[in-house]
Amino acid sequence: MELVTPGIGLIFWQTVVFLAVFGILAGFVWKPITDALRTRESFIQDSLDAAENAKKKIEELKQDNEYLLQEARIERDKMISDAAVVAAKIKEDAKEETSKITAKMIEEAKAVINTEKNAALADVKNLVANLSLDIAEKVLKNSLADKKAQEALVKDLIKDIKVN
Repeated sequence: MELVTPGIGLIFWQTVVFLAVFGILAGFVWKPITDALRTRESFIQDSLDAAENAKKKIEELKQDNEYLLQEARIERDKMISDAAVVAAKIKEDAKEETSKITAKMIEEAKAVINTEKNAALADVKNLVANLSLDIAEKVLKNSLADKKAQEALVKDLIKDIKVN
């Protein structure tokens, strides 16, 4: 039974040694360990807070980026539609300008044609006048010579004239 129940002296000395070691640890080691644990806990908490703030900022930046991307898409679509409108206007203006130029060229061609036609008619009139004078000259020559000859000449001239 001696092995199972320790003696009073052993319990006393173990208690004294335990209290001495506990006193030394409490006096010299306990405070630096608790300070180190508190510092580490504070560092970990600050790191968690910083990570949470960073996560919030990243989320805000993500939302801002989405907003900016949406704005850029809207602006791009607006620019494309504006460009299409401008292109259509330029195309329409070009058609109108081409129509004006074509109409002007047609008018100029008509004017040239009318001028040439009038010149040709003037030439024809001059030719008819010259022919008429030649005929009148021949008639007068023959009329002065003989009345029967004049009548025969007029009949021949009438036969020679072709009516179109």
